Amino acid sequence: MTKRLFKVLATSVVLATGAVGAASAAECIAPANPGGGWDFTCRQIGKIMFDIGAVDQPVQVTNMPGAGGGLAYGNVVNERGDDPDLIVAASSATTTRLAQNAYAGMTADQVRFVGAIGADPGIIAVAADSDYQSLNDLIDAIKADPGSVAFAGGSAVGGFDHMKPLMILQEAGFTDITAVKYIGVDGGADAITQTVGGFTQAMTGDMSEVVSFLENGDIRVLAVLTEERVPGFDDIPTAKEQGYDVVAVNWRGLYVPKGISDERFQEWADKLQQVADSEEWAQAMKDNGLAPFTKVGGDFQSYVDGLVADIAEMSKALGVTQ
Repeated sequence: MTKRLFKVLATSVVLATGAVGAASAAECIAPANPGGGWDFTCRQIGKIMFDIGAVDQPVQVTNMPGAGGGLAYGNVVNERGDDPDLIVAASSATTTRLAQNAYAGMTADQVRFVGAIGADPGIIAVAADSDYQSLNDLIDAIKADPGSVAFAGGSAVGGFDHMKPLMILQEAGFTDITAVKYIGVDGGADAITQTVGGFTQAMTGDMSEVVSFLENGDIRVLAVLTEERVPGFDDIPTAKEQGYDVVAVNWRGLYVPKGISDERFQEWADKLQQVADSEEWAQAMKDNGLAPFTKVGGDFQSYVDGLVADIAEMSKALGVTQ
């Protein structure tokens, strides 16, 4: 009896400490308070993983706000660098801040980006009565006279909204990005108000910010910055089909500690793919205004590497970083 009791107790300790990876509960860190985008990512993806059987136990969600995601990033890098059961919510803001050295010297290669399975599509819009009928019209005007077009956006100078038109201009062969006017305001609604009121000629933001204004006929979206047209907005062309190979979305995804095995990294990628393929996730995206955007495993890591390099280069050119 004693041996049997000891064996039972030993097994319980192993499971509790997480030494058996398959049986231990996964944890998802949301680098912000409850209610935001990162919290949504952890709670929705974690719940669906369990509901569809991708994980054996409910995913524990830990909120760790601070430094725009930097506190959680530092905790993962410095304290949990080889934890195979840890996933962390991330978005385009994460990679933008890493590219701009906003996390106190930490870099994007200190973790592994495992995947993104939904996104708020980036857009470029103008007022409904604007003379600019297409993205090409707008880009041609800027190339002819950079001072003739000012953009409004909901991020600060050097933020992701600012980067979107600059990425398009870079594709167009325009390099004098400091000559492009950008006004950072408090959110997408204010950016639209500036544009509709004629204070700026265009706005840069996300699809979720402009839907109601689009339906009211206040604005015209010249381009959506996705691989394919967004379901439900099939009349809006992508930047790619207008000749600019730019995908700029506020993706919702995950990173994992750098020190985990390649096998474990691929397991997390596979689990995320299962969520992406589920009816539950399709409904969650519909309910929350997200568009399909599925990149997992090495494909997503390569996308992030390119994005970080592009934003770092443009941030230096803008004087946002040294």
